Amino acid sequence: MSPRTLPGRADHVVVVGAGLSGLCAALHLLGAGREVTVVERAAGPGGRAGALDLEGPSGTFRVDTGPTVLTMPELFEEAFAAVGERMADRLDLVPLDPAYRARFADGSVIDVHTDGEAMEAEVRRVCGPEAAAGYRDLRAWLTRLYRAEIDTFIGANLDSPFDLLVPDLARLVAAGGFGRLGPQVARRIPDERLRRVFSFQSLYAGVAPRHALGAYGVIAYMDTVAGVWFPRGGMRALGAALAGAVTSAGGRILYGRTVTGLDRRSGRVDAVRHGSTGGTGADGDRTACDAVVLTPDLPVVHRLLGRAPRRPVPLRWSPSAVVLHAGLDRRVDTQVGAAHHTISFGRKWDETFSEVIDDGRLMSDPSLLVTRPTATDPSLAPDGRDLLFVLAPCPNTASSSIDWPRVGPAYRDELLGVLAARGWGDLSGSIEVSQLVTPADWAAQGLGEGTPFSLAHTLAQTGPFRPRNLVRGLDNVVLAGCGTTPGVGIPPVVLSGRLAAERITGPSRRRRADTPTPSSRGTTARDRRVPTRP
Repeated sequence: MSPRTLPGRADHVVVVGAGLSGLCAALHLLGAGREVTVVERAAGPGGRAGALDLEGPSGTFRVDTGPTVLTMPELFEEAFAAVGERMADRLDLVPLDPAYRARFADGSVIDVHTDGEAMEAEVRRVCGPEAAAGYRDLRAWLTRLYRAEIDTFIGANLDSPFDLLVPDLARLVAAGGFGRLGPQVARRIPDERLRRVFSFQSLYAGVAPRHALGAYGVIAYMDTVAGVWFPRGGMRALGAALAGAVTSAGGRILYGRTVTGLDRRSGRVDAVRHGSTGGTGADGDRTACDAVVLTPDLPVVHRLLGRAPRRPVPLRWSPSAVVLHAGLDRRVDTQVGAAHHTISFGRKWDETFSEVIDDGRLMSDPSLLVTRPTATDPSLAPDGRDLLFVLAPCPNTASSSIDWPRVGPAYRDELLGVLAARGWGDLSGSIEVSQLVTPADWAAQGLGEGTPFSLAHTLAQTGPFRPRNLVRGLDNVVLAGCGTTPGVGIPPVVLSGRLAAERITGPSRRRRADTPTPSSRGTTARDRRVPTRP
């Protein structure tokens, strides 16, 4: 049975939010011949993948305020192709090698390569031949998971749990997708350091590896097998490229407009009301529509709808994060910070998840993600300077009562001290300009329970049990973004935009997920680069 589509006329669609999901939805809708108006509260595109320019004495540091890890760019290719464009004409994507550099408390380092032979050699060098054999087995397992999940479970609209009863379900069960991720990885990998590399991603899905479904190994597949990329110009380039394609295809984007209400008649929304962001509301406008795609976080969506759907089990939110954006007056020590992405692991592991998720406490021995975008694109900082993004997982505002305005500055100093002890040097004395973002700031942006990672991917919030992208009681409203199907992270969010569009237009023809993108076909991992427009 085909997934349900919205009934009635849907010639003009208003998309609320010019984030990645909203812009991708707009492109798929435009490609299907719909008229599209996007309403965005910010002054530019990108949503959570936004931009911030920090001005220092030496010049401008161009900061990405949201996600820093880009995987599965072929999903963007699909969105551009919907309106007859090529991603390569709008984005200059650079494959990262290594995808990550993992640094451990014992001083050892593992470079995470997405090329299988290169990674096997790295594992053999650092961890020994038994671990290398385990890596080959793990890589094959992650690939089986991905192929079983991507089209049927991740990339499809599901109307009920019965939609899971397809041949891919048997393959997923046979692969151990309904076991626990941590034990599945441990069965194959004897070295604890490697186990961390292939399971830490579950924290961003809101679940500890020992509790996460094995199916969420698909996140590790995207990171460690499919590859990690970076767009020249920063992650902000993604939103700019998508927005450019939307307007070139005839779509309209209204920036600096906050949606204030939905006008309804006979079980349908017939207009979206909006006013100047930060204004008094006196300049309110009304844009008539036939259908609406809502992409804000769920608390904002529920406020606009006037209600939250009833659920037998309350929603559970993912942990949050403290993020430090730091523009340095120098380049970092290349021996320690040469990689684009560095994961700095503490000695503790299981305790870290317990502290952040279960106990609502800050990590006593932090594991951190340090991103240095200037390693790939030095133009993001003034000459001779570096830009760092330091992410520390932390409790969300529901699980803790941390006074972030008071604690935040002290925690920033603590994190800088941790990095100094791990070989990064005295960063605090080199910061020319910085900005700290805490759960209180995420909450002020309208993000549920102060987390940028939205709802946790528990079993009760996975697949058809996650909040649906259809709205009960309104025939022409559909949701997109990380709070709905299929979930958190850039690939699921991009897919959510297409799935929302398909609720309006019906299923689209698309390339199977394991087919190489036009930009990567016939190339190696080392030279797989998407050229920019001449």
